[in-house]
Amino acid sequence: MTNPPQSPPAPAANAMWGGRFAAGPDAIMQAINASIGFDRRLYAQDIQGSRAHAAMLAATGIVTNKDAEAIREGLLTVLSEIDSGTFPFRTDLEDIHMNVEARLKDLIGEPAGRLHTARSRNDQVAVDFRLWVRDQCDAAITGTQALMRAFLAQADAGADWVMPGFTHLQTAQPVTWGHHMLAYVEMLSRDRSRFADARARMNECPLGAAALAGTSFPIDRHATAAALGFARPTANSLDSVSDRDFALEFLSAAGICAMHLSRFAEELVIWSSAQFRFVHLSDRWTTGSSIMPQKKNPDAAELLRAKLGRILGATVALFTVMKGLPLTYSKDMQEDKEQVFDAADTLMLALAAMTGMVGDMTANREALATAAASGFSTATDLADWLVRALGLPFREAHHVTGTLVARAEALGVDLPALTLAQMQAVHPGITDGVFTVLGVDNSVASRTSYGGTAPAQVRTQVARWKEVLG
Repeated sequence: MTNPPQSPPAPAANAMWGGRFAAGPDAIMQAINASIGFDRRLYAQDIQGSRAHAAMLAATGIVTNKDAEAIREGLLTVLSEIDSGTFPFRTDLEDIHMNVEARLKDLIGEPAGRLHTARSRNDQVAVDFRLWVRDQCDAAITGTQALMRAFLAQADAGADWVMPGFTHLQTAQPVTWGHHMLAYVEMLSRDRSRFADARARMNECPLGAAALAGTSFPIDRHATAAALGFARPTANSLDSVSDRDFALEFLSAAGICAMHLSRFAEELVIWSSAQFRFVHLSDRWTTGSSIMPQKKNPDAAELLRAKLGRILGATVALFTVMKGLPLTYSKDMQEDKEQVFDAADTLMLALAAMTGMVGDMTANREALATAAASGFSTATDLADWLVRALGLPFREAHHVTGTLVARAEALGVDLPALTLAQMQAVHPGITDGVFTVLGVDNSVASRTSYGGTAPAQVRTQVARWKEVLG
């Protein structure tokens, strides 16, 4: 008797969610669906969240203490395996959550299946991702503070070094090197506060929201929130699993911070050029040319200038993913992580590199002073003197000063080189007292208003920031 022909075996169903499906996914579907290639980065947070969840399940009597202890020990083994590089990651298990759970089952058997009680991968990934982004906020705060200290050291050293202040990249008024460095301390302080504010807003725990509607199990969400260092649990289960505001806010803060770094990187590129010679960058932060032996290129600064594009691109990408999603979770949200991972890495690299460059750069005090004295940089001081000493309306003083600038330019000299007679030919009331305000040192010393460039003000601000930063 001939046996009937046998049908080819169906592809194996995924053991983690295979009850509904008779066949496994197509290879292409598996490739597009899997996220383990990048979300394995959340392993520490995933295990941290699972340990807190298991402890809560035991405390509320949902699982036995024996099972909870087996889960705890098994998760520590999984953590050790991943840390040591021996963990068998599997693409067919899609993501970090299912990889960890499958390995846990290999290690401890049946109790592993109880871990997923009263939770879903939706709230699991939400808590993992929040924990990870929260850690990045902490790292960004630390990084900005290190860079603030580097700028502060430069400000302290050059509190009274004169340099040109620019508008439109044209010489405007003399300022001090210390004052210029403190401008970036202020910018970075706002960056630091943005990361701190974002951290405070994201510090709510979504674990326990389950798939989208909460759970009928008597869980204690306040306990898991406290165990994971959150201020409180999230208050709406729908929002809990669908929110990615926290990641968008981190990216936005990172973009603003990177923009500040890019601005100073641009200044370093300009200042280190042969035409300016304001700063010297050491060999640690420059490269040479393969054909022009005289070149010393500020490549680190140029690369930092470009890094902003990666972070802004990540921000736009995540906004685009989220903009049209109805509540609650959609698979689109799997595309939320790679951009954030890349942006966070980029920001931390940029902060570290800029901290190194600022700490390493040497200001050319002589070139700064020479440039500060050129370009009619004390013209505003002359106009202010005409108002104070002669009582002229500012608009008239502005006109007189403009005429004197034109006269000096025609003679090929700067304002302090004009004789008193040449000045009185434009306005007879001018006295030799005008020369007390035309030097750049006198100019910066006179800017004593709060937040001004006077060395005394700079030293006051340096002292304040030293106290703030500790």
